[in-house]
Amino acid sequence: MTTAGDNADDPGGAGSAGNAESADDADRALAALGAQLDASVADLEFARRRVRELQELRARGLGWREIVPREERPLIVETVTRALDGLGAIGGRFRREEAVALHAEGETIAGIGRLFGVSRQRVSAYLQEHVQLQALRAAAEADHAPSER
Repeated sequence: MTTAGDNADDPGGAGSAGNAESADDADRALAALGAQLDASVADLEFARRRVRELQELRARGLGWREIVPREERPLIVETVTRALDGLGAIGGRFRREEAVALHAEGETIAGIGRLFGVSRQRVSAYLQEHVQLQALRAAAEADHAPSER
């Protein structure tokens, strides 16, 4: 959905090889998001059970000073925080890679911004983050590659 007047600069390389690479990155990010959702659901189900346990203890008349010191780790708040932090990180990665894939398939920066409900500047930042991460990965691979003598 290209719109006339949109900036069609290509910081990620949108040739056919770029399309496949972007789709692969987006697919990997989607798989990671699915795995994180599964882990987060498990964490939140654990937290829900703990909430019910605490509610039962309170209904029996126990005070917070009796309950909290005996509460098992991880605490409810720790569990919820872990789930939300994980979703935020992986969700952000997916959004970035989805933006890169859309751009590689010909969507404009402004068009992606409209789809995501963010500014063109934010989309440009996603695309730049992707380029920077690709460069870091390439450098790390070069550091780990066997040297030829």
